[in-house]
Amino acid sequence: MDLPTLLQYVGGDHPAIGIARWRVQEAYAQFDAAQAMWLPHLRAGLSYHRHDGNYQASNGAIVDVNRNSLQYGLGVGAVGAGTTPQPGIGLQFHLGDALYSPELQRRLVRARCHAADGTLNSQLLAVAVAYLRLLEAEQAVQIMDAMKQLTGDLAKLTRDFAETGQGLQADADRLSTELQLVESRRLAAVQQAEVARANLVRALSWDGAERIVPTDPSVVPFELLEPDTPVEDLLATGLANRPELKEAQSLVSAAVVAYRREKTAPFIPSVLLGFSTGGFGGGLGSSVDNTDYRYDLDAAVAWQVRNLGLGEQAAVRQAHARLQQARFEVVDRMDEITRQISAAHARVMLAGPRIAATEQAVAAAHSSYELNLQRIRDGHGLPLEVLQSLQALEAAQRAYLQAVIEQNIAQFELQHALGWPIRYVDTH
Repeated sequence: MDLPTLLQYVGGDHPAIGIARWRVQEAYAQFDAAQAMWLPHLRAGLSYHRHDGNYQASNGAIVDVNRNSLQYGLGVGAVGAGTTPQPGIGLQFHLGDALYSPELQRRLVRARCHAADGTLNSQLLAVAVAYLRLLEAEQAVQIMDAMKQLTGDLAKLTRDFAETGQGLQADADRLSTELQLVESRRLAAVQQAEVARANLVRALSWDGAERIVPTDPSVVPFELLEPDTPVEDLLATGLANRPELKEAQSLVSAAVVAYRREKTAPFIPSVLLGFSTGGFGGGLGSSVDNTDYRYDLDAAVAWQVRNLGLGEQAAVRQAHARLQQARFEVVDRMDEITRQISAAHARVMLAGPRIAATEQAVAAAHSSYELNLQRIRDGHGLPLEVLQSLQALEAAQRAYLQAVIEQNIAQFELQHALGWPIRYVDTH
């Protein structure tokens, strides 16, 4: 697969993205519940009460009474002359919650949506980086395969010279040793490729049995942004676009609403409304008679000051502390976004000269190898000179590969730092 194809697999089935999206759904449900706070509860059922033994009458006298009562319909739990304790149509809440909770939950929904966008962007970046690391590892294996072939040819040439007396056996043994070391480095590259493949599978949360093999024939540098874009413009773009910062800002606005709620709580009453209707009857002993309809209507408005005012002060301080934490979280995220953009921009700006230098090193090392190999064949050079050229060629090719991969990763990291999702890029 190539990178654009893999990016298409990053969606709601990924655990991190799925969790973020379901948190959004949870926030919407909490918002709906806050909006419905004004609506009453409905309760219907049947309740039975039985009393045997001493009972204190309303005049204070203790009497021995055996009685029972039955209620059914809207509301349950009525006993004696008291009202229905669990009304059939009931409404009970603090008016401050009804006034502030919908706006608080609306802002939390906005924060969850921005958090989900940030999770998606981060996962896209993780997949892109994991793919490039796998591509780097696969290309490193190809480099080592070529090095093994060239080193094997040189070892054979040196051994032939030693057998005919035109070279030294020590040189042949030295090349044999180097060939084994090249094979060791090749196996290490293969091992690293498998580790990179596993990291890509983890980033994708891939459940397929097939092995992921990059289809890119080679690693080439690409540009997602204009390299001469001023860093100041990039910082402004990132601070305006990053969903993580928008999430933090939404959490600040939610904390402001929560703070206002606590400050006004003592001045806003709690409301209690209840209405019940249904059948009610009872009698002495086990008999239930005189059953008929009854109606109960209750209404109350009450103001509460928690813990003689100390509870109110503590609640206000707690809400204020959370508000300040949210504000500092915004500043911290701004600093982190600035750092990410500056670091990625610096890596992108310095990538070009680094790639050019390693590209020249590859060309020079290849020329040195060809010239030294020709000298050996002409009988004028030493095997160690060709070996040194081969080692320099391997180091230069690896350096060029690393420079290109680091440049491409920096491009993706800069795009992510700017708040833009990783999109299709044609690198061919």
